[in-house]
Amino acid sequence: MSKISRRDFLKVTGVAAAAAALTACGGSSSSTASSAASAASSAASSEVVKKLDKISIAVPNDTTNEARALTLLEKNGFFKLKADAGITATKNDIEENPFNVSIDEVEAAQVPNVLQDEDYAVINSNYAISAGLDPMTDALAMEDGSSAYVNVLVCKEGNEEEPKIKALVAALESQQVKDFMTENYGGAVVSVVENPTDGYDSSIDYDALNGETVSCAATPAPHCEILEVCKEILAAKGITLDIQEYDDYVIPNTVVEDGQVDTNYFQHQPYLDDFNAEKGTHLVTVAGIHVEPMGIYGGKQSDLSPIEG
Repeated sequence: MSKISRRDFLKVTGVAAAAAALTACGGSSSSTASSAASAASSAASSEVVKKLDKISIAVPNDTTNEARALTLLEKNGFFKLKADAGITATKNDIEENPFNVSIDEVEAAQVPNVLQDEDYAVINSNYAISAGLDPMTDALAMEDGSSAYVNVLVCKEGNEEEPKIKALVAALESQQVKDFMTENYGGAVVSVVENPTDGYDSSIDYDALNGETVSCAATPAPHCEILEVCKEILAAKGITLDIQEYDDYVIPNTVVEDGQVDTNYFQHQPYLDDFNAEKGTHLVTVAGIHVEPMGIYGGKQSDLSPIEG
């Protein structure tokens, strides 16, 4: 049986109730009530069918995040991808499209800005949070916590063992950071650190780092906010954490590659792998910190009823 929205259901039950009232008052017979309810149901169903003429959805336009978004949409019944689409899937890999879904590829940071013009949008949690959306209450569907897209701390190849970078790793892997994620983001940002530290690495000579600065390029939320927790941890040892905020997915990598910045913290591993392959950069992961389940958000549509049933 096809599903109808709560609003459509109320229309149906409202008309049926009116017909029933007429019968109770000595008006038409029960067949009148049945006919009225049937007509209302057909009208409601027609309204839902109209919504299916075309569904527009905005997704991030970078390779890995677009594939990730399309996979989430497929899982929720919007369409079916080719079996071999994999982690480089694009809208051209949609094999079955019963709801006539139109995919609009948008720069990841701009997806929340076009949400109002789309039926739906698939948004990375960091950009959803920055746009004032709460992934846990506003998303209509989300990836589960087993996502393979772990957000990582990155440096240039060859610098992995630098003490100040290892000190930043220890701070990011701390119980303080893990608690901060839980308290401030709930399931929208999930730590993957299995054995949190007290914020420090016993193999590091922190006295020698007193007065040093370690820099990190990051996107606003949650990354910069998480780094603020690390800033306090490192400050206790006389280390300055220089947090440099960027609102895109390219510059944070280029400034690390050319040596302007020590590290970055904004991307997941598949994106880093794709970036290195495409740009010829030499960036490496020094620690996996958290996952941000990607979500489907409603723009012109307030729920998933147009594709349910």
